[in-house]
Amino acid sequence: MVFFHALEGIFSIIIIVMVGYFLTMKRWFNEENSKFIPKLVNYVALPTYMLWNLTSTFDKEKLLSLLYGLAVPFSSMMLCCMIGFAIAKILKIPAQRKGVFCTVFFCSNTVFIGLPVNLALFGDSSTPYVMLYFFINTLFFWTIGNYWIGKDGNISDVKFISLSTLQHIFSPPFLGLLFALTIVLLGIPLPDFIINTTKYLGNMTTPLSLIFIGIVIYGVKMKDIRFDKEVIAILIGRFIVSPLSVLFVASFIPLPLLMKKVFVIQAALPAMTQVTIIAKVHEADTKYAATLTAITTLASAIVIPIYMLSL
Repeated sequence: MVFFHALEGIFSIIIIVMVGYFLTMKRWFNEENSKFIPKLVNYVALPTYMLWNLTSTFDKEKLLSLLYGLAVPFSSMMLCCMIGFAIAKILKIPAQRKGVFCTVFFCSNTVFIGLPVNLALFGDSSTPYVMLYFFINTLFFWTIGNYWIGKDGNISDVKFISLSTLQHIFSPPFLGLLFALTIVLLGIPLPDFIINTTKYLGNMTTPLSLIFIGIVIYGVKMKDIRFDKEVIAILIGRFIVSPLSVLFVASFIPLPLLMKKVFVIQAALPAMTQVTIIAKVHEADTKYAATLTAITTLASAIVIPIYMLSL
């Protein structure tokens, strides 16, 4: 029974992606009007989701008592960053795809798939550990990942230190995360109408992101989806290198058993749905990002049960 509950999050995501695909096939969406969706997600839904999710999950004491565990996802993801970048060099990934490739290699879908899977496996006690990994994953994605994908795009020349770089790093979702952490650490209570508003707006994040992926996938020709060296490298990175990096780092940093198991599951998840959104915002290779996201999401239906049985 637990086996099927763990797969429900993955199946739900696939169905919502199919809705986006079907609506595009019915001409509800086209290249012009679909641009509204990533803007709505990036500037409205994600920042409010950060505020509602973190302030609803943590209080000051709980946050401070768990902070030592941040060292494991931080170190393991940094290790994956370096490995992914090295593999991109070895495989000679094209410059317009390198940022997407590296970001998919080290960032995982820690909430939209990770949270329901961990709840099915370990129950409510896993939630704080899920959010710890989510925090580091979000930090890496909206700094390193956002910067790398920005360099893929055609909007402007992105420098490592510039006003443009700072704007990319301190994106609306990341600012929402920082604001939420500040609220939690200062113990500032939010009025119910603020909490409810951010909850309603934030709940748009998952369906809109997945519908947009379906829109983009509709424009991907089946002949373009091949298990070439790039796709194989991504699958190895997402489902082997990333969880093994957690186990490697955790061998040096003692963790509670449940925390370690949650971190391994969080690392062995498909690509973030927001990779496609950010690729669209930066005018990077959106089809490539959507294809990698779709392939890793489908593959996770096989990989996650294997980790379930192993743990």
